[in-house]
Amino acid sequence: MIATSENLALAREGGILEMTLNRPEKRNALSRQMMLDLIAALRAVAGDREIRAVILRGEGVAFSAGHDLREMLDRDINAYREIFDICSELMTTIQSIPQPVIAEVAGVATAAGCQLVATCDLAIAAAEARFATPGVRIGLFCSTPMVALTRAIGRKRAMEMLLTGDLVPAATAAEWGLVNRVVPASELRSATRALANKIAEASGFVVALGKAAFYTQIDLDQPKAYAYTKEIMSMNALAADAQEGMGAFVEKRKPTWCGR
Repeated sequence: MIATSENLALAREGGILEMTLNRPEKRNALSRQMMLDLIAALRAVAGDREIRAVILRGEGVAFSAGHDLREMLDRDINAYREIFDICSELMTTIQSIPQPVIAEVAGVATAAGCQLVATCDLAIAAAEARFATPGVRIGLFCSTPMVALTRAIGRKRAMEMLLTGDLVPAATAAEWGLVNRVVPASELRSATRALANKIAEASGFVVALGKAAFYTQIDLDQPKAYAYTKEIMSMNALAADAQEGMGAFVEKRKPTWCGR
């Protein structure tokens, strides 16, 4: 059972779980407790084979404004390390669970909020959404957001965002690869759910295998990546769902997945 917390509202419909960051009065700032709640919820999702995809969204005008700066004042080095350890654990958890996580971005996503979007497996944004890593303007360079951002959009574009702190419009974010697509605000929820439902049509076993393989191979050099993925694909081909899917394609029928 995945519990709703003060910071996080959860709603499940079929195989899709919606997680809503629920601190609109604080622009969904990622407090220490909110990050811990997210980690706990994501880990619970990982063990639920009936959940096929996760949608992550923010209540109110912001997706997330990043770390809660009220928790960042007058602390010692160990307190800061703990906050960034928890944040790094959250980002790692998103990419390590078997289900794809889709960011639904209606408003601004800044600093660690932008990092959250860059970390999610997929992202859809409303036309009004904006993205920034503005830490440089307040004396706290967005070093941990830089990790996810650089891997999503490349060196030069990431460096521009990091050094200027400027807001990037949704259309540019899509062009750069920070989000998959941009839709009118009125269509955001339906577009995100359509994508989640499309993913849920596939074998959950195969999707989980593919997601794990994606993040393993992405930082390998090309020969090692091919060596790794050919083994993954060979093992995948032996799976019951692969045999069922290939057979269904040949026989021109809809596959019936067994999850193994």
